Amino acid sequence: MKQGRIDIVTLGCSKNLVDSERLQRLFWKKGYECHIDATEVEGDTVVINTCGFIGDAKEESVNTILEFAEAKEQGEIDRLYVMGCLSQRYLKELQTEIPEVDRYYGKFDWNQLAEALPTVGEDQTLKHDRYGKDKPRHYRYIKISEGCDRHCAYCAIPLITGKHVSRPIEEILDEVRELVSEGTKEFQIIAQELTYYGIDLYGKRRIADLIRQMADIEGVEWIRLHYAYPNQFPMELLEVMREKGNVCKYMDIALQHISTSVLTRMCRNTTKEETMNLITRLRQEVPGITLRTTLMVGFPGETDEEFDELVKFVKWARFERMGAFAYSEEEGTYSAEHYKDDVPEEVKQQRLDKLMRVQQRISAELMAEKIGKTFKVIIDRQEGDWYVGRTEYSSPEVDPEVLIPIDEDLEIGQFYEVEITGSEEFDLYGSKK
Repeated sequence: MKQGRIDIVTLGCSKNLVDSERLQRLFWKKGYECHIDATEVEGDTVVINTCGFIGDAKEESVNTILEFAEAKEQGEIDRLYVMGCLSQRYLKELQTEIPEVDRYYGKFDWNQLAEALPTVGEDQTLKHDRYGKDKPRHYRYIKISEGCDRHCAYCAIPLITGKHVSRPIEEILDEVRELVSEGTKEFQIIAQELTYYGIDLYGKRRIADLIRQMADIEGVEWIRLHYAYPNQFPMELLEVMREKGNVCKYMDIALQHISTSVLTRMCRNTTKEETMNLITRLRQEVPGITLRTTLMVGFPGETDEEFDELVKFVKWARFERMGAFAYSEEEGTYSAEHYKDDVPEEVKQQRLDKLMRVQQRISAELMAEKIGKTFKVIIDRQEGDWYVGRTEYSSPEVDPEVLIPIDEDLEIGQFYEVEITGSEEFDLYGSKK
């Protein structure tokens, strides 16, 4: 146990990682040594940044808290703090059930944790308000808004994060400029619902304006967009993708289902026809675009016929990237209060397995089509006998990667032209040209 060191354990999505990095900066400012998701927790103080989105995420968060609560009881750490979505939603329950935690913070008041600790040394931060030195510096996540004004029947996020709040354009651009000055080349633009960006501040959607201005910043080599919503999709964003070579031809757009009846019960404000027309237009207006989506099986009332409709849709759409999960009832949501969770768990799992088998075959075919082609690849890390990198069509940590033999002598964080020499279902092999 190292005195004066703080370890932050981040669970859940990249939006939580951004909060962890901002908290890290506050600790550095007070002179603390602070690490995020270190391979080994060595500090006398641990902060757990929790996720509370669905059942599995909540279980992981609770188990992690219990693990470190036990470590505290055994004298392996001195102080334990919890923050994030889980404690935002279940503060009183956690305080009662796991009193070993020194203090719980929510989604928005975690800065008080740093304020409560004494200053122990000189400011160790770089000039910007966050910089995770434990993470690769060549790519960063930029959170452009918080909260969500959508009210999908199954989703607890608006209950946790509240209404959509956009950050001002200039504030975001200043952040990008400063991160570029620190060596960042690639930017993952994230929000709970990025296509809604600007409505609250400017009275209209400004995501296209924001991305266009960001693309004009010298040193920004890749911009990738995450978490779009299909209803009222801002088509002007596609024009920016075509115009700006550093805006990756990549769109992460969660569709959840294709059956109009299921979409209606989900309160998604779209239909099968509208969804298919949107996919067709995305592919027409941005040739070569990679589409990533998330689908749900087992939503209340989902029939065999509605699930078969979803399978046929996946075969038609041929998504380059696709994830899926089984419905999990979340208390307080519309579906929990108005629908019966009537699809048996074993049926949910069977449907999930079948859908992912279909996607596995599609992915294998699409990956094989890349053999012999050359792509610009950024190198993320070295792993065993391989350098591991990505094309513009892959986001860090969740998408297929490119494996290049270690004898190529490459540098982490640099771009290279790489010829694809082989493929698997979810990864590529290549050689520097």
